[in-house]
Amino acid sequence: MLGKWDLSTPPQGAEHVTIAVSGADGGHTVDFRELAAGGITLVGRTTAYSDGRMRFAPDVARNVAAGDDNLFALLDEADAYVARNGLDLPEEPEARLVGADPASLTDPILELDLQAAGITTIVWATGFRTDYSWLQVDAFDENGRPVHQRGVSTEPGVYFLGLPWQSRRGSSFIWGVWHDAGHIADQIQIQRGYLAYDQQAALAAEGAVV
Repeated sequence: MLGKWDLSTPPQGAEHVTIAVSGADGGHTVDFRELAAGGITLVGRTTAYSDGRMRFAPDVARNVAAGDDNLFALLDEADAYVARNGLDLPEEPEARLVGADPASLTDPILELDLQAAGITTIVWATGFRTDYSWLQVDAFDENGRPVHQRGVSTEPGVYFLGLPWQSRRGSSFIWGVWHDAGHIADQIQIQRGYLAYDQQAALAAEGAVV
């Protein structure tokens, strides 16, 4: 309703795509402070590892605060939408409640001896990146990113779908990819029409010569 998925360009200074919201179990907030209260130790970005010791940036509190700011900005937009449209919805003041910062935020861990801490396993979730090296066509820039206009490549017959911000924020998600899929299907049909016309023109020219 707020049009977040239909944004055509990233917000100034924020090129991220994901909006971390969920309606699972009726919807609930995943709060880092609650995770810490449940026994999870929060740390900042990993910066180095050597001799059995992990080192972390002192940015965990800043990262959590930035998440709070994003959440409250979204709630502000939702409240404004409700007021502007005169919707009769129940208030939810607890959505803005923020608990006390745990020790892992106020006194962050900057270095950790894995053996001394009893840590024997690390599951490192680093995400993924695209790799088009298998596609041997001239359709990429110097950084290996597709050169395209809303998915239509500079290489004839090559199209892209599901790229971040291909036409809108939702382009790389199942919910929003259909916008671009319809556009690509139309473009393929148009190109087929051009090819059919060229073939007919070639046959007509050949017949005229004969």
